[in-house]
Amino acid sequence: MTNVDKDWLAIVAFTVIVLGMPWWLQPLGAAYPDLMQKFAIYGIFALGFNLLFGLTGYLSFGHAAFLGIGSYAAVWSFKLFTMNIIPAVLFAMLVAAVAAVFIGFISLRRSGIYFSILTLALAQMCYNLAYSVLTPITNGETGLRVLRDDPRVLDAMTGTERTGSLIGSLFGEKMVGYPGFYLCAVLLIIAFYIALRIMRSPFGMMLRAIKSNQHRMIYTGFNPRPYMLTIFVVSGMYSGLAGALLAITDPLAGAERMQWTASGEVVLMTILGGAGTISGPILGAGIIKYFENIFSALNDSALSSAFSFLPPAPREFLVTIVSPFVGEGWHLTLGILFMVIVIFLPGGIMEGIRRIWKLVTRRGSSSSKTEVQPAE
Repeated sequence: MTNVDKDWLAIVAFTVIVLGMPWWLQPLGAAYPDLMQKFAIYGIFALGFNLLFGLTGYLSFGHAAFLGIGSYAAVWSFKLFTMNIIPAVLFAMLVAAVAAVFIGFISLRRSGIYFSILTLALAQMCYNLAYSVLTPITNGETGLRVLRDDPRVLDAMTGTERTGSLIGSLFGEKMVGYPGFYLCAVLLIIAFYIALRIMRSPFGMMLRAIKSNQHRMIYTGFNPRPYMLTIFVVSGMYSGLAGALLAITDPLAGAERMQWTASGEVVLMTILGGAGTISGPILGAGIIKYFENIFSALNDSALSSAFSFLPPAPREFLVTIVSPFVGEGWHLTLGILFMVIVIFLPGGIMEGIRRIWKLVTRRGSSSSKTEVQPAE
């Protein structure tokens, strides 16, 4: 099987998995449209971040700035132009790309920890500007939301009704519930395909060369900065798309999406799933959002129900032992999981999956070689 065939097989398998989430997430208690939207949106966010960090090794601590900028741009598109989501998505990606050019041009003048600190500082500047100087644009602490009396010139020109809930729509369909999820899912699949093409392209090979030995690349006559700035902008556009989807599914944009904690979260997603892999960051995003929304909801009564098959004394003992790691203590479990992954699987969960697959295939091949030979 050629690499092209493997790529198409991966795309088809990924499409089936993503579109089938309402079914296979049911036993895990996570088949809610709002939660599945978060899985897809933050999967796009982590996928874009991985294009920068996974391919080049440049660790950005400021990608949440593009997430917030995308949200603000999408809400302004709803306010000024139309509640149709297509202009909102395009406008958000365009504004995020412009911001990425500015931030990347400054940050990429340095590498290593200095690059990381510059991105963190610039992102925090954006966060504080959204709370103070840019209040007329961002509405400060209250957050920017769509209002009934907003101009929406394109809707006014086409005579689109302004009745009903102020939710983004596509061909008249409100992007809430399952329509909103399938919108995010389709865009995740498209983002996955584009990321895969980037990784397989000569441009992706140049980025890997930068990660491997940037100085040697410079000595051979290549200037790595245009490649770095290009992938930085592409990564920022992915983040802007994720921010736009957050605003589409909930037309509210706040500065909290630009906090340094949001940037740290996408770093955790990528490392947990496997930096440099195509599907690892998406898996990491799903695990963290599952912990945040489902695992954190477990309480003592839920644990007692789960251990109801046991006698009272052992049941109470297990509830006492497990309760600190669930509910409000979900961060503790996630921290332990992250430490285990970093220590024993530096390549993330995808490395563990590859090891298991190699072990299974090796055992299968060895068993086939030791078949009983026919008697002479």
